[in-house]
Amino acid sequence: MTSDVKIDKARVTERSALLEAAAAERILVLDGAMGTMIQLLELDEAAYRGERFADYDREVKGNNDLLTLTQPDMIRQIHRDYLEAGADIVETNTFNSTEVSQADYGLSQLSFELNREGARLAREAAEAVATPERPRFVAGVLGPTSRTASLSPDVNDPGFRNTSFEKLRADYGKSARGLLEGGVDILMVETVFDTLNARAALFAVSELFEEFGCKWPVMVSGTITDLSGRTLSGQTAEAFWISVAHVRPFSVGLNCALGPKELRSYVGELSRVAETRVSAHPNAGLPNAFGGYDETPESMAEHLGPWARDGLVNIVGGCCGTKPEHIAAIAAAVAGLAPRVVPELPPALTLSGLEPFRMAS
Repeated sequence: MTSDVKIDKARVTERSALLEAAAAERILVLDGAMGTMIQLLELDEAAYRGERFADYDREVKGNNDLLTLTQPDMIRQIHRDYLEAGADIVETNTFNSTEVSQADYGLSQLSFELNREGARLAREAAEAVATPERPRFVAGVLGPTSRTASLSPDVNDPGFRNTSFEKLRADYGKSARGLLEGGVDILMVETVFDTLNARAALFAVSELFEEFGCKWPVMVSGTITDLSGRTLSGQTAEAFWISVAHVRPFSVGLNCALGPKELRSYVGELSRVAETRVSAHPNAGLPNAFGGYDETPESMAEHLGPWARDGLVNIVGGCCGTKPEHIAAIAAAVAGLAPRVVPELPPALTLSGLEPFRMAS
């Protein structure tokens, strides 16, 4: 798939330079949970359908990404709420906008449009709030999909895979193209539970950079699925970093699954070894018996403030359960604190499987 859209390379370069300058000056604040905010709206099936899909023959309630097309004002306002709370970076409402994820609703054909329009909504919100002294940025989200290239979904057939690297590469390429054409400043491969999926996304992104003749900053954020300290595909935080370091991302980090208390040690591990910026946007605690999250804005800030003071992070925000109030409290807690200094480590051969391997020269 080739594009008829002309990318303004000068603008991409300018926006990337602004982002670099902002990250050198302060700890950047990422937004909070889009899904949590949508749940608070208590939308019914008709609201999800809107006029365009009023006669669609399948249920679409719960397809939050579809709201980009059917309720754009709501999504734009959520972005605006996070920006006004103090977010420097807002994430597009495209977590499930890949073809494979939209296939659950029979809407795979909307993938490109969902990504392009999701980027445009976030861009509009960011530009409405930005000032020359405080630019705001849009991160185009590429979610993990509902498939895994590394593991079998069938316990009785360990060799079976329900997707492949090539399928994921093509899917991510279409989604990323939509995000770039919609005007994002950053591409963000997030909530990575399977590093092979992420590498397919990063490969697709690199192909687009070559096609367009310029590069956008890339954020990569994995998810530690439990207190074992590993991703679902089995890697430690350091091994995960080694697996994606070749793309020289703008940042690497961790999000989702765990609350700030549980995530801190793994963020510390990344901070020690990552030769780039470190991001963290934890959940508002672990889910309680009712499926909710118990960390208040104040308690989140009490956790993340010390991370900043200890020099662990460059970018902080919130994932599941967080709202604008959480982001406002986090922004206040890190205001005026210096961002983490990216370490310069001795040259070494670094390899990773489930565990990291370093051999000094």
